[in-house]
Amino acid sequence: MSRQQQQPKHSSSDHNGVSVIQSQPHASSLQQVPQLVPANPSAPGGKALAPSKMKKAHADKDSEEYRQRRERNNLAVKKSRMRSKQKAMDTQQRVNELKEENERLEAKIKLLSKELSVLKDLFLEHAHNLADNVQPPNVDGTSPAPSAPNGQ
Repeated sequence: MSRQQQQPKHSSSDHNGVSVIQSQPHASSLQQVPQLVPANPSAPGGKALAPSKMKKAHADKDSEEYRQRRERNNLAVKKSRMRSKQKAMDTQQRVNELKEENERLEAKIKLLSKELSVLKDLFLEHAHNLADNVQPPNVDGTSPAPSAPNGQ
């Protein structure tokens, strides 16, 4: 048998119906930790309550403390919901602003693309006219005499 099974155990119930099983200290260096078990295993849930939950379970719904806690909680929930709605409204407003800015930028892109196209056409026309006016150099390496533009 193990040491834990050989030790005498004492069982007691606290005011919440939870049995606390504690073993008597042993001479070994191991510390014994109390275990929480339900006093009535057939009870719903079958779980023991933590000490922090035990106090809350005893709050009387008619008490002033309970009413104050409920009021504070209701205000906190209301405030949280208002913040959530405000955040959603701010996000929607930002989406609308970005859509408008996107439309303005797309219109500007179209305008600049048209301007670029016109400037390219002007440049190509000018480059073509310059190429037509340039005559090849003479065989001796001298440039030809300038001729009158457009047959003048």
